Amino acid sequence: MLSPDLKNALPTTDELPCSDDTPVDNEDQNFLPNILLFLLNSIWANRMDWYFGVDMGVYQTTGVNARVPVVPNAFLSLGVERKKGGKSRKSYAVWEENEIVPIFTLEMVSHTPGGEYDEKLDIYRKLGVLYYVIYNPEFWRRDQHQPLEVYKLLDGNYQLQIGEPYLMPEIGLGIGRHQAVIGGIQQEFLCWYDEQGKRYLTDAEQAQQERSRAEQLAEYLRSLGVDSNNLPGN
Repeated sequence: MLSPDLKNALPTTDELPCSDDTPVDNEDQNFLPNILLFLLNSIWANRMDWYFGVDMGVYQTTGVNARVPVVPNAFLSLGVERKKGGKSRKSYAVWEENEIVPIFTLEMVSHTPGGEYDEKLDIYRKLGVLYYVIYNPEFWRRDQHQPLEVYKLLDGNYQLQIGEPYLMPEIGLGIGRHQAVIGGIQQEFLCWYDEQGKRYLTDAEQAQQERSRAEQLAEYLRSLGVDSNNLPGN
């Protein structure tokens, strides 16, 4: 816990850049984390005690300089306001969030290695991030790792976990990969799972599921000689 004098000497998020201004390496580094965010907006629509940031600077005092952020592709904090003071955050400064550090960070490996397996792992370890997830769908063979790795902070060090989807009980969610058509394109993406291992569907998938059920019901009624368009109330 920071002393009041030290805390008062630190800059506010209004004074700090929102990120390190380093552009993402490819479109998926922004697109795929946003799928996780949109899913959370649905899963936790009634909860106001969480924040999920995408490509946003996280400022903390465990590094070399409190003015130099680490910028995960995504992070999740619990026990904080969805809207800080009713407003959108420009960045995330731990000292402005009651010392609550992210419980989850996600890094996506790109064409140019960015220290995901060493430098950033050490930053998140010092910060105290409980779950550090590295997603490497294209270059995992080059890097001699697995496409999706979940590290959990145990006794001060990260330990690679096994199993997919991997359940994170402290969060109440699991994370894993899934192949589906998104925006007309078949691709792999990251998704959340419930504690029973059932995948949470995207809004588009839920809508498609409802249409399929309606079509199945209409087909069943037709088999009985019933016109679903002429039911009472239509």
